[in-house]
Amino acid sequence: MRRIYDNPEVDDGIRVLVDRRWPRGVSKDRAGLDEWCPAVAPSDALRKWYGHAPAKFEEFGSRYRQELEDPERAAALRHLRDMTSHDRLTLLTATRRVELSQAAILVDLLRA
Repeated sequence: MRRIYDNPEVDDGIRVLVDRRWPRGVSKDRAGLDEWCPAVAPSDALRKWYGHAPAKFEEFGSRYRQELEDPERAAALRHLRDMTSHDRLTLLTATRRVELSQAAILVDLLRA
C-alpha cells in the first residue's frame, strides 16, 4: 500500500486506487493506475465519521469490515483478491497516514 501522490515504482505490480473520490491534484497519467476501484472504498458517511482520527481506527476497521459484506463491496474485494493471484498488488490511497486507512484494512483482509 502506498500514497497515490508517491511516484510509481517498478515493483508496484498492479496499481489500484481504493478511494471513493479521485485525489486532488493527481492526473490520471501521473497516477499510473491499472484500475480505480471505488466500490471497495468506505461509504461517505463512514469516511466522514472516521475523519482519520487515530483513536477511531479500531472502530473504523470494524465498521468498514461490516460494509465490505455488502454484495457490491464484497464483489469488489473478491476482484482485488483475484488480482493478487496474478501479480503483486499495490493499493493506493490519498490518505496521509496510509497505515490508518482503508488500504491497511484491505491489505490485512487480502493477506488472510
